[in-house]
Amino acid sequence: MPLPEMDSGVGHSFGLEFDGVQIKSITEISGLKMEMDVIELKENGADGKYVVKKLPGRWKAPEITLTRGLTEDNSFDSWIKDSQFGKMNDVRKGGAIIVYDYEGAPVKRYKLTNAWPKSLEISALKAGDTSVLTEKLVITCERLEVE
Repeated sequence: MPLPEMDSGVGHSFGLEFDGVQIKSITEISGLKMEMDVIELKENGADGKYVVKKLPGRWKAPEITLTRGLTEDNSFDSWIKDSQFGKMNDVRKGGAIIVYDYEGAPVKRYKLTNAWPKSLEISALKAGDTSVLTEKLVITCERLEVE
């Protein structure tokens, strides 16, 4: 059931989808940011007064961090390994980050263009610790758009 128009969504669960492969066990996503440079044009107006105009510049590509619990799934591992060996034709992927509602229906999709992994970090390993082990994948892309 979709949310009423004036209600906000709740980040119930998230997923990553590349080339038809879905990873739904993501617990945190940060860095979803659409931003562009601002160009300042400084000139004197017709009346001789100093004027600063702000114009849109180039899009900035975001770095997005995905966190999930450590599992036997090695999709993050193999993706980062391919990028380390320079297989960029295989590594650059188009896909989306999907936000799901409490019933599992997609609420919003964020399309990624030419995304590839920059780094993979495993949480600290401490003897006797009872916290969940996680892996953080940082991906960069050429463009982020809302679908």
